[in-house]
This record gives sequence, C-alpha cells and structure tokens, in this order.
Amino acid sequence: MKVVAAIAMVLFLVMSFAIGYALLHGDFRAEGSVLTGLPWGVVSLVDLYTGFTLFAMWIIFRERGVLARVLWVLAVMLLGFAAGSLYVLLAAWRSDGNWRTFWMGARANHG
Repeated sequence: MKVVAAIAMVLFLVMSFAIGYALLHGDFRAEGSVLTGLPWGVVSLVDLYTGFTLFAMWIIFRERGVLARVLWVLAVMLLGFAAGSLYVLLAAWRSDGNWRTFWMGARANHG
C-alpha cells in the first residue's frame, strides 16, 4: 500500500504543477478551441472523460455519503487526475494496508 500512496503522491504533485503551469501560461479558451478542432484532440477529451466517468463510478461505490460522492466527482471532473490522485492517496492512507478497504471503502465491512 505504501507504493500506491507514494505513486499517488507523486502523480498528485505532477498534476498540480501541470495545472498551475497551464493556468499561469496558457489561454484555456483559445487552446481549448484548437484542441476540440482536431480529431485527435476530440479523441483525447473523450478518452479523458471516459476515464473520469469510470473513476467516478469507483468513488460513488466506495463513498457512503452523498455529499462526499458529489464533491469528489466534481473535483475529478474539474481538476482531473490531480483530484483523482489525491483521492487514491487518501484511500491508501485510510485503508491501513488493507486492500479490501482500499478498493471498497465503507463497503469493505458490509460483505
């Protein structure tokens, strides 16, 4: 579990710095219109949101409370895998080395 937590931490930091760089040096509106105008740009966005949706399904399964579900899914949809990496990191820390708890969250003890 320590390896999962370490990888998640590194990915969280990389994504956070990448988002910060883009916010400081990029033009979201202009660059986004270029991206959506390219066939592979569209494929990349479809791929990204497919991954977000699958990851959101895991979050919804793991989390017990509606508010936690909504906030985490929104975070992933808005911040991408910076939020996803943070979610994995917290899940790893909270699981206390138990893989069943890591994957299933609150459901791990309910069969």
